[in-house]
Amino acid sequence: MNAINIKEKFQKFSAQWHPHQIAIVDDMQVLLAKIQGEFVWHTHEEEDELFQVVKGTLYMKFRDKTVTVTEGEIIVVPKGVEHFPFTKNGEEVHVLLFEKLSTAHTGNVQHEKTQTNYPKI
Repeated sequence: MNAINIKEKFQKFSAQWHPHQIAIVDDMQVLLAKIQGEFVWHTHEEEDELFQVVKGTLYMKFRDKTVTVTEGEIIVVPKGVEHFPFTKNGEEVHVLLFEKLSTAHTGNVQHEKTQTNYPKI
């Protein structure tokens, strides 16, 4: 058991939209991701997702609204809810994600941004 320095972990990778695993808690994983621009509309039928913004501003679009999530805030996307994360004006946003190990990166969608392997850092 050691403390995990999130800022140091973010310095270990540069890939966009490619989560990196920093911890496992029971059947949940803690991931870090750098995001910029638009992702893809998708749904996780069986899993909730928690996003914490560490740096920048995340926009989470739903079919009926868009929620702005700023540094220090979290948003939980319930299972079965279609969502589309994005950033604005070329800003790189750093997020911490907390989700089940079984959660597929782009849920029910296969896309060029889909990742199937989350490197451990």
